Amino acid sequence: MRLLIDSNAFIWMVSQPRELSAASRDAIVDPANQRFLSMSAIWEIAIKLSIGKLSLPGTLQAAANSMGAEMLPITMTHIGRVQTLPLHHRNPFDRMMIAQAMEEGLTIVTRDRHFRAYGVPVLAA
Repeated sequence: MRLLIDSNAFIWMVSQPRELSAASRDAIVDPANQRFLSMSAIWEIAIKLSIGKLSLPGTLQAAANSMGAEMLPITMTHIGRVQTLPLHHRNPFDRMMIAQAMEEGLTIVTRDRHFRAYGVPVLAA
């Protein structure tokens, strides 16, 4: 399975793994699955860290590295897809991850219920 880890699932995985559903936790650690972190999610987390709305054990880079995930850059194709998405969700970071999941054939690991409205595969975090 090819997983795109939403910011909420990422934060829980590195700081409070028991907050995740057993299915999502197992999928994230399964070496047979590919894990991706969107630069959009990393950017969102960095903003929250900088304003004190969030804290992580260690650095953001160390947390990302510990998950063994590949960084998913934002491409013009992803941006083009965002332009065509209906406004079921107004969070720009999440809309980018939805577009990336659509373009790259990824399953999003998240607790955000808005993602399902776009018809992308979701694994409940």
